[in-house]
Amino acid sequence: MDFKEIEKFHPTSRCEGIIGDGCGGGRIFFTDKKSLKVFDPMTKEVIELLNGLDDPKELSKKGCHLFFTCKDEKMTFDLSKMSLV
Repeated sequence: MDFKEIEKFHPTSRCEGIIGDGCGGGRIFFTDKKSLKVFDPMTKEVIELLNGLDDPKELSKKGCHLFFTCKDEKMTFDLSKMSLV
């Protein structure tokens, strides 16, 4: 997968980590039907952070936390702990 493929995702299904804003600066976080992933533009690597999700949407990031919704349930993924909180 490359950046052009990630750009095709709906804007609420991806967000960029701002450098200096905690964890994941400079990386692009995105969801697909069942998972939360991150793309590192330096290495061109895609890493799956979480799987088994039910159509995650509305992805946003603040500091070390990724916020998204699955079936109207708000969820938070902590990048520093690499787990849901």
